[in-house]
Amino acid sequence: MNKNEKAELIAEAKELIENSTAIYLTDFSKINVADISDIRNQFRKEGVNYKVFKNTLFKRALVESGKFEKLANHLEGMTGFAFASTNPVAPAKIIKKYFDASQKLPLKACYIETEYYDGNRLAELASLPSKQEVIAGILGSLNSPVSGIVGSIAAVLRELVSVVDEVSKKKAA
Repeated sequence: MNKNEKAELIAEAKELIENSTAIYLTDFSKINVADISDIRNQFRKEGVNYKVFKNTLFKRALVESGKFEKLANHLEGMTGFAFASTNPVAPAKIIKKYFDASQKLPLKACYIETEYYDGNRLAELASLPSKQEVIAGILGSLNSPVSGIVGSIAAVLRELVSVVDEVSKKKAA
């Protein structure tokens, strides 16, 4: 690989690092091509970019970006990189599902936003709710007091109508 090719790969890795809210490092040794293609498709469906870079080139990109510095300690062996920008928890869920099924693709380490997580915290990360689930929960809890108030007002109106109806029946009799 010549200097220009290396510079292009470093620039690509640096751009992915800077545009990601989460980066996951996996060990993809012992995985066949069909499985890695399937995993990439799952990542793609969730908006996650899964790439393989030479460890030395990725380390340079980390240094140039100035972000996620602790990942450099895990750049050994066959390393795959999952870059998430919209849903930072999606890669953890996909990696855990595949790891539980085959005992392959273990998580080496990851960063979510500015928080570093070691690979042994995969189950914890995969159990976190996605951003959409958190938003839905918040909106649901905000909506429930409003629906309670609406229900109470409707009940008062029903009672008022029944009282008026009873009064009108007594006056008619």
